Parts: sequence; structure tokens; C-alpha cells
Amino acid sequence: MDSIDRRLIIRLQYAGRETWAKLGDATGLTGPAVAERVRKLQQVGVIKGFTATVSPDAVGMMVTAFVGVSLERPALRDAFLKRMGAIPEVQECHHVTGDDDFLLKLRCRNPLDLDRVVSEELKGTPGVVRARTTVVLRTTKETTVVPLPDLS
Repeated sequence: MDSIDRRLIIRLQYAGRETWAKLGDATGLTGPAVAERVRKLQQVGVIKGFTATVSPDAVGMMVTAFVGVSLERPALRDAFLKRMGAIPEVQECHHVTGDDDFLLKLRCRNPLDLDRVVSEELKGTPGVVRARTTVVLRTTKETTVVPLPDLS
């Protein structure tokens, strides 16, 4: 990855629908050259894809919560991860250090929906011995932008 790739990645994180021509103007390349670079960045897995960023509140997902989950034993990890992948309200699933084995980010319609997901979906998963839930009161920063290290 060179400085032009870096500039493209930064720009695309903020404006993923920008035209090849505009990206070319910003990097000193032609539109087709930019398209080729972006295609290569996708092929090697630097760019995972392009998506719309949806406001959870605007679509009725009013409650955000983080849940620390502990499993009975490591042998249950694969089944747990498969189950978490199938629950639409689970936005993120991280294997972590500390008191819990996993940290989940949930988006739910309301407190009753959160109760259903935690009580039935999570605690009902074989091997889950603890689920500690923290409800978000307000979010002041949330981003999908990955900071890129300097190339120097």
C-alpha cells in the first residue's frame, strides 16, 4: 500500500459513493486508474466492501446495548459464534480478555425486545453461563472509519 492507496482509502471511508473521476482528481490519477487500484485493494482484502450507513433510530432500533458473555468452556466457542452470527440484533461480536469471553453489541427496537434477545437468544444458547448487559443512554461518537497509520 502506497501513499495514493492510503489517500484513496481515507477518502472512500468518508465518501464511498464518490466517482472515479473525483477520486482521480484528488489523487492525480485517471478515473480508470483509480478504479483499478480500488479493485486491487478489494482483491487483497483491504477494502471489504461498500455499504450504506443506516441510522438505527430512523429504522426503529432505539436501544443499543453491550453484553459481556462468559462461556462454560472453550469447546463451546464455535457453536456460540455460529449462533451469534444468526441473531440479527447482534451487530458485533468480539472475543475479549478480562472477566468475559465475548463482548457483543446489540441493536433492539425497545427494552422488551432487548429482554427477549438477552433472555431467550443469548442466555438460551448452550454453554452461556453469564451475560452482563449495559444499556447505552446516549451515543456521542460512533464511526466505521479505521484510522490509518502514517507511511513514514
